[in-house]
Formats: sequence, structure tokens, C-alpha cells
Amino acid sequence: MKVLHVIARMNVGGTARYVGDLVAANPAGFESLLATGHVQGLEVEDDCVHGLPIVRIPSLGRAINPIADLRAFIELRRVIREYKPDLVHSHTFKAGLIARLIPGSHKRVHTFHGHLFDDQSFGGVQKFLISFAERFNARRTDLLISVGDRVGRELRAARIGNGKSWLSIAPGVLPLSTVRYSGEFCVGWMARVTSVKNPMLAVDVARLLPSINFLMAGGGDLLEEIKAVAPSNLSVIGWSDAAKFWSSVSVALSTSDNEGMPIALIEAQLAGLPVVATDVGSNSEVIENEVTGLIVGKSAEEIAAAISRLVQDSDRRSAMGAAAQERALRVFDPTLMIEAHAEAYVALFRPAA
Repeated sequence: MKVLHVIARMNVGGTARYVGDLVAANPAGFESLLATGHVQGLEVEDDCVHGLPIVRIPSLGRAINPIADLRAFIELRRVIREYKPDLVHSHTFKAGLIARLIPGSHKRVHTFHGHLFDDQSFGGVQKFLISFAERFNARRTDLLISVGDRVGRELRAARIGNGKSWLSIAPGVLPLSTVRYSGEFCVGWMARVTSVKNPMLAVDVARLLPSINFLMAGGGDLLEEIKAVAPSNLSVIGWSDAAKFWSSVSVALSTSDNEGMPIALIEAQLAGLPVVATDVGSNSEVIENEVTGLIVGKSAEEIAAAISRLVQDSDRRSAMGAAAQERALRVFDPTLMIEAHAEAYVALFRPAA
């Protein structure tokens, strides 16, 4: 079976890792190819791209650009005609919009790695048009996949893909080679420094807890702004090696406005860290509340209170970290993710009973 994966760009982050692992896995009987554009602006391409079978679609990018998008459609249509895939699997909005409009006898699969409804970088009109396009394209899709059950439920509540076949497939993540450094308590935040991750909320939390050190890692369009307003107890370091970063902190923090199932938080738990995260997307499926971490609302005061609980109770913090590691090893085994996709692909070609 020939599978063509399509994504707008493979910027550093969990989505790129998820797609890269799928392309690289290549189970017996499968052949995979990745079609993608280039990262844009201050973005950095994820290292997982190296060594993958890849074809570049130069016009394919995240930003809405009618002329570039038309070129991307033409370029991707040419790739599909030449490669002749049995199945085209698109990821994220832009790639899914273009790939599923291209005619052909191939099967169509699309994965939602989250959704854009809570993304502050999109206005109301843009979100309406995105929802309309997703509803239209869902009717042209043989299988819809959400990275997290809650993400899928929220999409169906928005009338996207109702009545279609859905699966939820969690990411598979390998443990990092972490070595715990002894030192004072530190809260770690690692993500793209962009609006949907709400780094300014982390700044507000740090201001409420001036006696606690915070460490923020990541790059993005808001990086310089965050550096400029960060209080003295918040160090903003840009991109960092994940293994070293999670070895250096005591608790992982996520302040996102929207998420799928963030790989950074899974890696933190695999490193034996409890997580404090906002109750968005499928965070509550990544973190078992009160067992492997704390799920909280999107207010600085509530987040600060949760962190304070963990600061004051080292035994609870250690127990949560141990439970987080055990659960992450079991639930986010990469073999489970690869096998779930392979079974889903094969099922699409199985004759109806």
C-alpha cells in the first residue's frame, strides 16, 4: 500500500514528530512518502525530517494565500498523479483543505492534531470560513482521525464530520535520556512561543509567584515580546534540547488556549515530572487529574495555586511524577500508534460485509 502523507510544514513540535514517526515506521506491506512545504518566518524545521522520504511542495505554507494555495494545489496534484498513492493522509488544516480537493480514486484520511477554534491569531470571519471548509471536506473524507477523544468531540459539536468514520489515536513517544539535576524548585514551560500556546499567561503566573523560578523554552513570533516583559524569576531561553530541559525542572507547565495531545507534556511525564496544564483540547487525556498532574482553568491565579500545592508537598509531587512516568510508558507506546494507523488503513480497503 502506497501512502502519501501531506502537511503544510514540519516545524519543531509535536505534530511534526507524530507525522515523522508515521512516515518513518513503514510497517511491512506499506510504502510512505511525505509531501510538505517549508517552514516560514521565525519557525525552525524539526530534526525528524532528516532521513524521511520527502517531496517538497514549495508553495505550501500555513498562511492563507490564494495564489500560493492554487500553486500548491497544482504541485500536489502533480505529485499524486506521479506517485499514484492508494491513500492520501493529510494533517492539519491547510494541507487537509488542499489535499482533499484533489480528485482521484485514492482513499482520503485526515488527522486533526487539534483545532483552530481557540487560536487567537484567527479572527471570527476566518474561523467561520475554516469551519465551513472543514465541514465541506469532511464529506469527502473516508476516515477522520483526532489526536485525542475530546478534540474529536469538539469538532463533531461544531458539525464537522458528523456521520463519518472517526478514530482517536494518541501519539507514540519514546522516553528521553534524562538525568535529574538536583537543585531548587523550578517550573518548566516548553512550546512554540506563539498565541495559541498563550505564553503571556505563563508570564502572569510567574509574576504571582516571585519566589519560584520559571524556565521557558521554545521559539516563535512572540519570543522577543515575552523576553521583554518576563519578570526576574522567569528565564526565557529559546529552543532547548528536550532531554536537558526536562532534566532541569521540577514541574511541567502548559498554558495553552488549545491543544491536541501535546508531545512535550508526554515527554515531561516520561521524565517523571508532574504536569500543571490548562483544561483545553485533550490535555485531560494526557494528564490524569490529581494522579499524574493537575488540570486547571485558564486563569493565572488558579494555575499559581496549583503550582503552590506542588511546591509545598514534595511527597505528593514525587508520587505524581512516578505515576506520570508509569502511565505515559503504558498509554503512549509508539507501537500502539503505528499499529492503530496500519489497521485503520487496511480496514479502508476491506470489502463491506
